[in-house]
Parts: sequence; structure tokens; C-alpha cells
Amino acid sequence: MKDFTHLLRVRYSECDAQKIVFNGKYAEFVDIAATEFTRAVWGHYNDILAMGVDSQVVNLTISWQAPSTFDDVLAIEVKAGHIGNSSYTLAFNIVNHVSGTQIATAEIVYVMVSATEFSKMSIPSDLKKKLIDGAPGVVVNHAGA
Repeated sequence: MKDFTHLLRVRYSECDAQKIVFNGKYAEFVDIAATEFTRAVWGHYNDILAMGVDSQVVNLTISWQAPSTFDDVLAIEVKAGHIGNSSYTLAFNIVNHVSGTQIATAEIVYVMVSATEFSKMSIPSDLKKKLIDGAPGVVVNHAGA
């Protein structure tokens, strides 16, 4: 079964003068996919805040293999990587949904923080388990594909 997948259609405004997706937009793409993944595994963001926890990005890396262009549908597969005491990593695989062409990979490292003081804290055990379990087979389609 595939990992969690977010389908996203490239919009005209996300392309640069070279008529390909501007590199900075991929940070937005993986952030959107991360939000949908955490919604699938943890529930609504406000429910997490109500528990007194939040996450902050401490590192983001992206490696490109091929360009994407206007109107392409990207499949962004998301799964948890390393999960520590207070930090966790999400891994992203971005492919062209139609052709299967590998577009990019990315990784985001988050640290769990108090939702009120923004101080580092341990990941609650129930949230850690849900990260480990992930959301295999779940597809969120924002592409209309």
C-alpha cells in the first residue's frame, strides 16, 4: 500500500520566467502536504493546539531531479522518518502523477513545542504512535484529478 499521498495541481502563478515551477514553491508544496498528512494522522490542527502542543520547522531540505510545469498534477507522498523524543522528521517523495517522473524529494524536521510558551517538549506518546502508524492509502486530492 502506498504512503499518504497529496495530489496538487501546479497553478500558472507558481511558474517562473523559465515556465517551470519556481524552486521556492516546493517548500509551500511540502508544507501543504505535511499539513494534510498531520490532519490525517492527528486530526484537526485546533485539536492539537487544545492539547497544548504544536510543532515548529527546524530544517527543510529539497533535492530536485526534474522540473514540473503549469497544470502538472504532482503526487506528494508523505511518511514519517526519524522520530525522537522532541523532534520528528517527515519525508516527501514528489512525482508527476500522470507520467510517474520523479520530480523531487524533501525532508522536514520539526520540534514539538508547547502551544503557549513555544518551548521544546517531548512528543506525547499517543501522537508519536500515530506518526509511526502514518496514513497509508489515504489520498487527499486538491488537484481535481
